[in-house]
Amino acid sequence: MPEARAIDTLLARYSESHLHPVNELIHFVCVPVIMFTVLGLLWAAHPLLALVAVGLSMVYYFKLSPPFAAGMLLMAAAMLAILAALPPRAVLPLSLLVFVLAWIGQFIGHKIEGKKPSFFEDLRFLLIGPLFVLSFLYRRLKLAY
Repeated sequence: MPEARAIDTLLARYSESHLHPVNELIHFVCVPVIMFTVLGLLWAAHPLLALVAVGLSMVYYFKLSPPFAAGMLLMAAAMLAILAALPPRAVLPLSLLVFVLAWIGQFIGHKIEGKKPSFFEDLRFLLIGPLFVLSFLYRRLKLAY
């Protein structure tokens, strides 16, 4: 039997604390929002920081799964385009407010789930969360990852 790929193992471990349908739904909304707000916080400091963060995360994602890296690159590019279109003075306050609200949502989801967030065990899960959400889209579209 072939050894499981790292991405499959990470997604399986991540999903262990994301089984309740309400928690999943909260994550489908909040994880991309948190990703957007993190990019927004970096963008507010300097747009180059957001670009570097995307580049570094793409290296990690590509090692895990080139198809996921492609999807994440499209998502990140869309988010960066939105940030570039926003009035510069609005990016920081908007990102801070929405970041806090999205994390409150995440913790409510985990309260409902009855399990602590995965990143408490392994910080890599902060990067796996977006792939968890993307995996549902890939499966629906019958795209291999």
